Amino acid sequence: MSDETTPICSAKGCRTAAVWVLAWNNPKVHTPERRKTWIACDEHREHLSQFLGVRGFLKDVVPLAEWEAPAGSQG
Repeated sequence: MSDETTPICSAKGCRTAAVWVLAWNNPKVHTPERRKTWIACDEHREHLSQFLGVRGFLKDVVPLAEWEAPAGSQG
């Protein structure tokens, strides 16, 4: 169960608490050091990673509890 302060998975329609951060960058739009983020529950981590990975956007996947956003990061 989640409340308003619990990060929620970025997968469409999912309301499960997120436990992973997927850091990504679209090189056609963003500077190389910029990191956008999606957050994912265990169930959607692989699906979202593959979506970003096939496009060459995925840069890193880390546990939410360990994530420290680099300077210039925006979700």
